[in-house]
Amino acid sequence: MKLTRTILKITVLAALLIFAFAAVGTGPSAAKKSSKKTPCKSDLAHCPDQRCGGDFDPEVNKLKNTRPDDSRASGPATARTLAWMKNLDNPEEFEKGQDRDELATAGEGSHVSIVAYLIGIKPEGGESCNCGLTKKEWTDNHLVLVSKATVKKFPLDSEEDGEDAFHARERESIPAEFTPRVRLTHPNFTREKVLPLLKDAPEGALLVRVSGMLTFDSEHFVHNPLKRVNHWEVHPILKFEYCSAGSNCTAQSASGWTSLADFWSSRSAYDGERLHT
Repeated sequence: MKLTRTILKITVLAALLIFAFAAVGTGPSAAKKSSKKTPCKSDLAHCPDQRCGGDFDPEVNKLKNTRPDDSRASGPATARTLAWMKNLDNPEEFEKGQDRDELATAGEGSHVSIVAYLIGIKPEGGESCNCGLTKKEWTDNHLVLVSKATVKKFPLDSEEDGEDAFHARERESIPAEFTPRVRLTHPNFTREKVLPLLKDAPEGALLVRVSGMLTFDSEHFVHNPLKRVNHWEVHPILKFEYCSAGSNCTAQSASGWTSLADFWSSRSAYDGERLHT
């Protein structure tokens, strides 16, 4: 009888252990692992502008995938200030897939030009607008744009507090995005091509003028709200210029502005001359 009770206790204990391990396997970490998304297309050429699958907002993706030759991108961009963009309100409520009439009234889909200070450019991972693809040339680059007041408010006094200053600046930023579809005709729209300019900029801030589509990032707003001023951005960037005359450039003037393409073309010509002298 004593042996039978011992065996029974061991059996019950074993059952409890099995149940516990099973519970751990179905916990939050396991759920996170099983929910890892895979690209819904094999490459960018087969990725529809609205994306594939069901977990996305097709209208915002189509806007993010505007190309330079699209009719909505034609004509001169309307000059806007960074302050104007920062004052745009997020909608009080927005659900995935709802109509964007209120956003269009606020300016979404318009071709705008913004002058601001670039303080960073980040590689992006797989996003729904790019079918979840993660190959570098098929992903966006995220440009962090701030005002001169923000640059001075959070100076880079030393390398030690540089990262803290950057994050403080970023919380007052408006983003702009290089996209892989625009990159097909503007191959210099990459993080690698911008970093050399940003590296030499005083105070870690490069004065730039970006032109592109004004977009409300409803996907982040609904699924993953960000710690920044609002969820409006220039997405995609269709034209990128930096001030090669220090800070003596204005929004309305062509003087002093150099396009990224012109900079790298002149750099290539200079390097070619050096090789032949």
